[in-house]
Amino acid sequence: MGTFFILLSSIYFVSYQLVALDREESDKLSVILASMTYLVELLTTACEELFSLTEQPELTRPDEQFGDFASNIALQLAKKIKQSPQDVAEKIKAYVEANNDGSIVKVEVAGPGFLNITLSDESIWSSAHASPRPVFKDQKILLEYSCPNAFKELHTGHLYQTIIGDVIGGLISQAGAVVFRANFGSDVGLPVAKSLYGIEQELGGLLPDKLADVKPEEHARWLSQVYVRGSQAYEDDPKAALSIKDFNKAVYQIHSNDDHDSPLAKIYWECRSWSYDYFKEFYNALKVAPFDKYYPESLVTDRGLEAVKAHIGDVFKESQGAIIFPGEDGGTHTRVFITSAKLPTYETKDLGVILAETDDFTYDRRVIMTGNDQVEYMKVVFAALAEIDGKLAGKQGHLSHGTIRFGDGKKMSSRLGNVTRAADVVDTVSKAVEAKDDKLRSDITLGAIKYAFLKHRIGGDIAFDVQESVSLQGNSGPYIQYAYARACSILAKASSEPITQPILEAGERSLVRYLSQYAEVVEQATREMSPHLICTYLYELAQVFNRFYENNRVIGDPRQAVRLSLVETYTKILKNGLNLLTIPTPEKM
Repeated sequence: MGTFFILLSSIYFVSYQLVALDREESDKLSVILASMTYLVELLTTACEELFSLTEQPELTRPDEQFGDFASNIALQLAKKIKQSPQDVAEKIKAYVEANNDGSIVKVEVAGPGFLNITLSDESIWSSAHASPRPVFKDQKILLEYSCPNAFKELHTGHLYQTIIGDVIGGLISQAGAVVFRANFGSDVGLPVAKSLYGIEQELGGLLPDKLADVKPEEHARWLSQVYVRGSQAYEDDPKAALSIKDFNKAVYQIHSNDDHDSPLAKIYWECRSWSYDYFKEFYNALKVAPFDKYYPESLVTDRGLEAVKAHIGDVFKESQGAIIFPGEDGGTHTRVFITSAKLPTYETKDLGVILAETDDFTYDRRVIMTGNDQVEYMKVVFAALAEIDGKLAGKQGHLSHGTIRFGDGKKMSSRLGNVTRAADVVDTVSKAVEAKDDKLRSDITLGAIKYAFLKHRIGGDIAFDVQESVSLQGNSGPYIQYAYARACSILAKASSEPITQPILEAGERSLVRYLSQYAEVVEQATREMSPHLICTYLYELAQVFNRFYENNRVIGDPRQAVRLSLVETYTKILKNGLNLLTIPTPEKM
């Protein structure tokens, strides 16, 4: 197991837009991490009083043999004051030893001038009970994620985005922010027209009454099948393609005329409602927080069109009957916002939803989540917005993620009908889980799927392996759940009360040292919007505890009360961490 390092001066944001969210604060991250505040302030004061310089100390978590924290502050200073790093380090060491409040028990100078610092047992124990600090206090942040489209089934991309968006929202909320959760999906446009064409072919005409023949439990799958049928016809049959284009125009007319009575309108509204019912069932099954608002494209299209048309000439221009944004002038690329057929494109609708969300929610920052293939596209949308409203554009952020790949490593396509359905993933994992009852099976299934997605840094592709996801042996959700249940069983056997402020032996201190990192990890994961940091920490913590338990008897040992206090703290941290990941915590497995 590798040592889990936290380098305070280095903050990596997943995409280009998100950097702007915390650039001013990221350079000061060390001063807000709970267990390091005092030490950073002490080193800063030492620099000021000894050398009349204000420096930002950098701290890392070294291997245990070198202490609890390490700093290269002496190397930073040595270049500026033209003294040897060792001499500078010795002076800082003497200052820290003379001026600390007793929480630091040892300072050593190592190598070319590094400072290795060891805390007292009391200090390290207090750090193990620290809560993450509210790094987003009083901020209002809007998150847009999940974004399923009507008339299509939910696939693994929606599954991934829903899970990680939900967790990021929870992290930001527990960090003091007011979080608005928005959801945006297509209910107009060419994909919907393809579905309607497929429905017409499947029903033998525009016959709304025949929809009653489709069983409710088959609604989602049936819509997926007719969409594939329409997509294939669009590519293979020029006559069908023309018909689908007519359907596309007709859907916009349904909305502009508020048509609920024509045969096509009845089919459209009924099948759209099937999709929305399906979305609700999906979110309920995943046990995610509810969205504050779902924005169908039809609701925001006019808002986007108004913005584009109002800026033809200064932001947008006409080109061969279409309205385009000439992005090359600003370093992006040119895209069509209104087609020559006078229909809005996705770009216009994305502008529309940004403006609609701004009307509905007063926010300081907005973060949209998409696949990596949308990064360049979003650059154009944000660039156009910047020319319309620079202040609003400055609030926009973008998190992008990779593709979920399975067995053969292929990327799935809903257009071809070989997409892996979200429901299939849940069902397959559930069948691989060995559990005593349905409730436990459900808890482990959710733990397996969520952890399998969350443990990866946002941005790269994810190789999903069903057996690995449910394993009790490796880096999996069920492994962490089992670690929690096992700790609960130890506490259940206890016959004495834990000690609230123990004096630690070496093996005990090693565990407490790792427990003390929890608040730091959560704060970093929250600030970077990177839940994988919490997964890594929980997995390594479970391994540290296993080694401790193998070598240190708890029940029946003379130090039982002390060690129970460690087990109790460990259990609480596992539970809190899993709760942040929205993973169930069964006490028996």
